[in-house]
Amino acid sequence: MAQVLEFKLPDLGEGLTEAEIVRWLVEVGDVVAVDQPVVEVETAKAMVEVPCPYGGVVTARFGEEGAELPVGAPLLTVAVGSVEPATEGGTPGEATGGATETESSGNVLVGYGTGAPAARRRRIRPAPVSSTSLSTPSSAPSSSGPGSEAGKAPALGAVDSQGPVAVVSPLVRKLARQHGLDLRQIAGTGRDGLILRTDVESAIRSVDGERVAGAASLPRSEPDASAERIALRGVRGAVAEKLSRSRREIPDATCWVDADATELMAARAAMNAGGAAAGAKVSVLALLARICTAALERFPELNSTVDADAREIVRLRGVHLGFAAQTERGLVVPVVREAHTRNVESIGAEIARLTEAARDGRLTPAQLTGGTFTLNNYGVFGVDGSTPIINHPEAAMLGVGRIVPKPWVYEGELAVRQVVQLSLTFDHRVCDGGTAGGFLRYVADCVEQPVMLLRTL
Repeated sequence: MAQVLEFKLPDLGEGLTEAEIVRWLVEVGDVVAVDQPVVEVETAKAMVEVPCPYGGVVTARFGEEGAELPVGAPLLTVAVGSVEPATEGGTPGEATGGATETESSGNVLVGYGTGAPAARRRRIRPAPVSSTSLSTPSSAPSSSGPGSEAGKAPALGAVDSQGPVAVVSPLVRKLARQHGLDLRQIAGTGRDGLILRTDVESAIRSVDGERVAGAASLPRSEPDASAERIALRGVRGAVAEKLSRSRREIPDATCWVDADATELMAARAAMNAGGAAAGAKVSVLALLARICTAALERFPELNSTVDADAREIVRLRGVHLGFAAQTERGLVVPVVREAHTRNVESIGAEIARLTEAARDGRLTPAQLTGGTFTLNNYGVFGVDGSTPIINHPEAAMLGVGRIVPKPWVYEGELAVRQVVQLSLTFDHRVCDGGTAGGFLRYVADCVEQPVMLLRTL
């Protein structure tokens, strides 16, 4: 006898609400061990392999590759214990006996625990439609798992009041409902006529095209149905949501200043003069990061967050320094933990390690969360200035433009110096302009006179 346990998508990071299935690592009928990775998903923060806390036989998977599932939705079911062969019309690997002692890891991920097995649920077999009614492939996901109750969306191959509907995911039903589409009118391109997300999106584009074409009195300024549409999900969607939230909730202000970075570049050259024998090269970003930690020690107001519900400013003790990194998946912000305890060499080594992991797509959600202040070196894109948007829920971000030769008055005479523009965007709730200006001025002074850092090394 076997017991079928349902494994749901856990919360894989701070505040994540959904994940996209990138690649299934198991098939229906496969035997899996406790804590074996079963699926690779992409969250808003990173690519993650999700381990299953149960050992047994996979009896069902929920969601095709490319489908987006909410946290708490079923991922797969596992038959734990002995599994009898499937009977006619049944599901391969379906449990047929009473509960047995289950095997689980006991590990706990955010949002779920594996210490207590889920209660057994009786699988409801849909009534046959006709001799040509839809059948459920053993490896195809369905819109409802074992134990679905009355009132929920019909299962795969089920019949609603007006005919059969074959839909892969509840998300597909939701998308169609939001756009007023009748799933019975959509031809599925999946196996056995399954309606996929792409089918619904194609129908949406067709309807939108018809609406534009039918509006004869309006100018045709809308793009036609052949225009490319890119879904705001994954990293891009997370960035969009976070920036929008920052603009909605944070009353930000920006101040900026030009600084003579000639001495900073000379100091960096001197540090790297020893060549490979002296270890890894010191980067400009590492120097600026060390300057930031020194400035935050003097102006701790900017290493804060605002608890709007409690109407309190939360002053943070440690500096976890985020830095913007551009990757093929989009902009990410890895975090250097305990940056206030590190010297330039240590900060530089950690930045290099995290940057490499970001480019390879190996960053974990933990490495992308928990920042208290962000450094954004947009100068690498060849631009001089910007007004950064604060990385919510932080209180400030320092932006750094490119360092280029410019005319500069130096010691009373016109000279060509290495000049950089620095900008600070800050949450006006945590401090006033005097504090923000003092922070930015201290950063600029350290850029112009790096010897000032000797006091805090």
